[in-house]
Amino acid sequence: MIFKAVGEGRPYPDHGLHSFKDWSAIAPRPVRIDQLITTKRMLDLGHLLSEDSTFYGDLFAHVVDWQGTLYLEDGLHRALRAALQQRSAVHARVHVM
Repeated sequence: MIFKAVGEGRPYPDHGLHSFKDWSAIAPRPVRIDQLITTKRMLDLGHLLSEDSTFYGDLFAHVVDWQGTLYLEDGLHRALRAALQQRSAVHARVHVM
């Protein structure tokens, strides 16, 4: 399995980070893909395979650390692409709640 689990929705309360500017205050760090629980079950394959998939967004995935569990909130396509390239980690901005 690529991820620790595939979830649906956010089990944690609102964290108040709603814009890329909010997330940009958090320095990115490597996170193991197999420790992430996704918050989305569906992925747009066109978005995954697009050459410019990060053009309008953050270069780094957004992860929420809630009660010691890492939830992949944004960047599912980045994490999956990294896994398909045989990488075990992805760089992400991790917000600890």
